[in-house]
Amino acid sequence: MKCKNVVLKVGAELRRAAREQRGQGTTEYAILVGVLVVIAIVAIVAFRDRVSQLWNAIAEGINSL
Repeated sequence: MKCKNVVLKVGAELRRAAREQRGQGTTEYAILVGVLVVIAIVAIVAFRDRVSQLWNAIAEGINSL
């Protein structure tokens, strides 16, 4: 009977560890996405005039079709 209890405890511990690792991976991806969003926002703000010129050129090209 003790052997069965040990197996159940080990199984429960393994399941708990697997859940924690999945949660950690999700957190790491969320942090990565957040950093990429911040970088994109900074780039857009830093190059606002150039992006605006490019956007207007594309719009004019489409309108001239």
